[in-house]
Amino acid sequence: MTVRPLLCVIPARGGSKGLPGKNIRPLAGLPLIAHSIRCAAMSPVIDRTIISTDSEEIAAVARANGGETPFMRPAELASDTAPMLGVLQHALTEAERVDGRRYEALLLLDPTSPGRLPEDISKAEAMLEADAGADGVVGVSRPEFNPLWHCVVEQDGYMAPLIAGAGKFTRRQELPDVFRINATLYLWRRDYLLGVKSSWMDGRLRLLEVPEARAIHIDDADEFARADLMVLHGLVRFPWLENT
Repeated sequence: MTVRPLLCVIPARGGSKGLPGKNIRPLAGLPLIAHSIRCAAMSPVIDRTIISTDSEEIAAVARANGGETPFMRPAELASDTAPMLGVLQHALTEAERVDGRRYEALLLLDPTSPGRLPEDISKAEAMLEADAGADGVVGVSRPEFNPLWHCVVEQDGYMAPLIAGAGKFTRRQELPDVFRINATLYLWRRDYLLGVKSSWMDGRLRLLEVPEARAIHIDDADEFARADLMVLHGLVRFPWLENT
């Protein structure tokens, strides 16, 4: 079951409160959103990339960096409480209307998680193409600690394991692999995404492992500064920066 043509959506609303203006704030010399635009441009499996935004300022920066904004996001999908699912469903249906074509899959690249690479996108596309029973692929990574051993809650004033039964593991080697969703990328089949009523996590989703070192997510000024330093010191390398 083909996943092409593939639509990539980069969502960037203008009302961020944790770090105002973060989507156009410079990271390693480029506006943050430009990293996702350039990554998408280097991917051979993406057929169309659009930016979903309600902000004319963000749209102008995106266009200056090679992005396309064929339509603006409506205000009701740009609030603090607007679910991403609705944003993506709107972007997909509007893109199909404007382009006059049907897309078979949608790739979400969150600009605040710029650590994915073009080869990650290719791997995700190949995974979904090869598994007709899968509804999507989600970027994950292995946390530095295993929550089965290290995550606890308080119950009646005392420590208790977060995950029931975790105490049965007495050796590190016995622990099952645990992954965390890291927001590097999300890929869904068109019909599945448009049919979701509540949570996209209800589907049959494959895991694409991305190294934890590249699982950058930026919500505030400290996280932005750390990401900038990681790129500056070569801890994370972006191929679209190699000739700049």
